[in-house]
Amino acid sequence: GSHDSFSYWVDEKSPVGPDQAAAIKRLARISLVRKIMKKWSVTQNLTFKEQLEGGIRYFDLRVSSKPGEIGQETYFIHGLFGIKVWDGLKEMNSFLEQHPKEVIFLDFNHFYAMDDSHHHFLINRIRSAFESKLCCVECVEYVTLLYMWEKKHQVLIFYHHPLYQEYPFLWPGNKMPAPWANTTNVHKLLQFLETTLEERSRYGTFHVSQAILTPRVKTIARHLIRGLKNTLVHRNLPMILNWVKAQKPGVMGVNIITSDFVELVDFAATVIALNDLLLEEDESAT
Repeated sequence: GSHDSFSYWVDEKSPVGPDQAAAIKRLARISLVRKIMKKWSVTQNLTFKEQLEGGIRYFDLRVSSKPGEIGQETYFIHGLFGIKVWDGLKEMNSFLEQHPKEVIFLDFNHFYAMDDSHHHFLINRIRSAFESKLCCVECVEYVTLLYMWEKKHQVLIFYHHPLYQEYPFLWPGNKMPAPWANTTNVHKLLQFLETTLEERSRYGTFHVSQAILTPRVKTIARHLIRGLKNTLVHRNLPMILNWVKAQKPGVMGVNIITSDFVELVDFAATVIALNDLLLEEDESAT
């Protein structure tokens, strides 16, 4: 999985998003401030298509309307506005059309400046984009690749808003817990990942291990121009990747792992390779 999956492009010319504090919005009237914000808002370099081609299958999505804009259009957001959600959904669907056995998880987990009419508009966009590819809510343990292939389903949508109850193809957010370490310290992050795996629910939900470091205000103040990638990610990714290599998948093991800048190391290939351990278990059992 990728963290803030859509943030490969953000619009530094648009106003700051409603996910930011009032003080940041005031500061961001200065174009230089928006340029600096961009360095900290961008957590991926690859487009959706490039991420899909690189093996990413779980997408962490934050969505907002544009206050003052007429209509219910929604955009991806991380400090600054990204592309229209509809454009991203179409890009993903065209990949799925070409690869009918691939399955993706779309986790809509933060919403800003959206009332029910925005939500209904967005949900109908999701339905229009994927149609029969959408997998309705089911017992998590039933949803194997074989199950998905037989039903010709390719998309699971997790929707962290009460309106999920009105649509059978929206999975509740609590089926996709993603505990967040909220630290700049890689050792604390790895300890947190270990602890939350031990506390993981044995049945009934998926589980996201967020292998990401989060800048504090003072981190940004000290390294304004360097940005997220050069300050936190480059230096710590090798250690995070070593943790990934040491994991085991399956019950009480890792399930979905997300990272920033997924192309900087062999992140996707390393996570995918963990599945070989499950094959080895099957072979030794038989």
